[in-house]
Amino acid sequence: MVGRGSYAKGVAKRDEILTTALEVIATNGYHKTTIRDLAAAVGLSQTGLLHYFDTKEELFVEIIRRRDAQLEEQSSEDGQGAEHLIDGLVDVGRRNAAVPGLVQLYSQFSTAATEEGHPARPYFQARYAEYRERIAGLIREEQKAGHIPASLDPDRTAVLLAAATDGLQTQWMLDSSIDMSDHIKYLWSTFIAGPE
Repeated sequence: MVGRGSYAKGVAKRDEILTTALEVIATNGYHKTTIRDLAAAVGLSQTGLLHYFDTKEELFVEIIRRRDAQLEEQSSEDGQGAEHLIDGLVDVGRRNAAVPGLVQLYSQFSTAATEEGHPARPYFQARYAEYRERIAGLIREEQKAGHIPASLDPDRTAVLLAAATDGLQTQWMLDSSIDMSDHIKYLWSTFIAGPE
């Protein structure tokens, strides 16, 4: 019985750490946030904070996982058709523009995850595979309904949308005048326009 209570407290503390870390990184930026900052924000020592995670890298991967889960919840995308698909991507672009520190964290770890053996690699591999599959599936549904051109390759388009959204985030971090959402809308309009 005591073990169950301790487990529940541990889960609750881990949840608090991740929720607080999102806020701290969104406010301060990824590169200006230390483990000490995160620990202090939840009333723990650095060692105490890392007790809830196997490594510092695991902590940051879990922060990214939490960020993605929140974006999924908040997204206007409801999985019903291509217009909602693009609305969801546009909405994510707007939300990301409000939290540059989290965009930095995501970009840093998605790049680092390309290294074999990096702790974030399995998460990002699964994340991109799920993204491509979901986007391609929505495109196929809309093609069957006759709403977008049959000539559009769903799988290749899904890869290009992932590349565009991540690439736009990088450009936006270098030049905040770039409107990520507007560029995603424009790219989608060129995809669905079909050949002239």
